[in-house]
Amino acid sequence: MIKLIAGLGNPGPEYEHTRHNAGFWWVDEAARLLKVSLQMERSHFGLVARTSVGGQSVWLVEPQTFMNLSGKSVGSLARFFKIAPEEVLVVHDELDLPPGEVKLKKGGGHAGHNGLRDIHAQLGSADYWRLRVGIGHPGNKNEVANWVLKKPSPDDRIAIAQALDRSLKALPQLIAGEMDKATALIHTSKPPRPKPPRPAPAADQAEGPPSAVKD
Repeated sequence: MIKLIAGLGNPGPEYEHTRHNAGFWWVDEAARLLKVSLQMERSHFGLVARTSVGGQSVWLVEPQTFMNLSGKSVGSLARFFKIAPEEVLVVHDELDLPPGEVKLKKGGGHAGHNGLRDIHAQLGSADYWRLRVGIGHPGNKNEVANWVLKKPSPDDRIAIAQALDRSLKALPQLIAGEMDKATALIHTSKPPRPKPPRPAPAADQAEGPPSAVKD
């Protein structure tokens, strides 16, 4: 069973709509579905909510420590409530998946994600679950820092929102620890295909290149 769900992001209105905050977006929706409100818990360095599912306490958290110190909040809750790493689900942005895709996995490396790196250190284990929300890659590793701290394009934001909605349908299975069922629900949901470009009318094609044609 999953007893602690942590969504990763950066606090503050300037970061609210940036790619790095995809984990916050997911937990915001999970809290709405579970009918709980996240409240600041300074002793655990984050916005925290508690609910009960099947007689078992489940905690939601959005660390308010900034991304690089996410483990400070996650580790604090896990230690205080004696939650094992395999009972933790971390929801985070994933460069290696395109917008519109979400993948569930357990364990593995942090792949340079500083939030995961700190959670590894604070939990003393990599054996926690991750829900990886695709945000796409800028194509150049030198641009990654800027990329994650910028807002996605309107099309990418729609694709990410649709992916969040699909993956949240697996919330009951995730909490219950029915990871095979959750994986089937999440991984068999394919992102929508992009619309093919609309061909320009023949008359417009004769006038100039497509870039000069207005819709």
